[in-house]
Amino acid sequence: MLSRPDRLWTLSEAEIEALEIGSAILGTGGGGNPYIGKLRARQALRDGHQLRIIRMEDLPDDAKVVSLGGIGAPLISFERIKEGREGLRCLRALEERLGFKADAIACEEIGGQNAMEPLITASFAGLPVVDGDGMGRAFPEMQMTTYAIYGHRSTPSVMCDPHGNVVIFDHAISEKWHERMARACVISQGGASTLASAPMSGAFVKRFSIPNSYTKAIALGRAVIAARQRHDDPVAAICAMENGRVAFTGKITDLKRHLKGGFVTGEALIEGFDTCSGQTASVLIQNENLVFKRDGVVEIAVPDLIIILDIDTGNAITTEMLRYGQRIAVVALPCHPLLRTPEALEVVGPKGFGFDDIAYRPMAADEPATGSAS
Repeated sequence: MLSRPDRLWTLSEAEIEALEIGSAILGTGGGGNPYIGKLRARQALRDGHQLRIIRMEDLPDDAKVVSLGGIGAPLISFERIKEGREGLRCLRALEERLGFKADAIACEEIGGQNAMEPLITASFAGLPVVDGDGMGRAFPEMQMTTYAIYGHRSTPSVMCDPHGNVVIFDHAISEKWHERMARACVISQGGASTLASAPMSGAFVKRFSIPNSYTKAIALGRAVIAARQRHDDPVAAICAMENGRVAFTGKITDLKRHLKGGFVTGEALIEGFDTCSGQTASVLIQNENLVFKRDGVVEIAVPDLIIILDIDTGNAITTEMLRYGQRIAVVALPCHPLLRTPEALEVVGPKGFGFDDIAYRPMAADEPATGSAS
């Protein structure tokens, strides 16, 4: 069971360390490199800022909540360090455009660096971050949040880059069009920027957020750290916490990866060992891990979580850090029920990514946890 924080929870450096590990796991390969995000969050703490999280149930119904996160290719965000206050510029420009003051920040996606970005921006603005997010994992496109799926219109929105440019998207006729326009803009800004969306009410956030995302990510990180200290299997600890299973163990033998349309796309090919000896597997990628196949047959697909872990440390390997020869475990975790409704599957199921020949078969939420990678 997850431990519940106080109403307003101020993160410590130790919790930031755990969040780095847990957000990378939930990021399913995407969300931006969490190590860089951790360094930025830690620096904000050392500069005297407070990184605070508010429990969802304590958020007033009439609160004005701004969702915020990075947009672009994770590879770019790893290679080009942020200026640092892009998110704050987004927030202030949005407040000025709409004539309001934000009461809290919401996380777009709990994955990777995008778990840190709302905390950093909120700390500069003196605001808390809601203990929830719009994905419960990471997805590559902006319309793939529970906020958008269940009715929030995210424009007007503001995008800022490291150079100081501020772009306002005043109105989009659909969330998909907002994604298309923002994606074109982020390419022109160098491939990675920060975007803040139109405010949501506290009542909407409490109804349609994936709950307790920060609590879960930090608990996952702590579980991995504790397993290492006990010389236990950290991969098994992750599966036990999230009712997951080890789908495959092996070595990466080939990697097809390229930057296309503002995304990192490709495929990782894996040769099995131990209990998977003699088998092959592959993971299809679009910023995140989308589809897992064993011997050419689909076994796991979005929106369930497909995570590539270092088999010894339990650290998640983001898509930009995949390399030939890495010894890995592919772990599958069930997604939140908000991502399994018919309206959600239209957006974040296999067909939402163009896999028209793949039918989504959900992992059983009550399926016994399995898995030792050793």
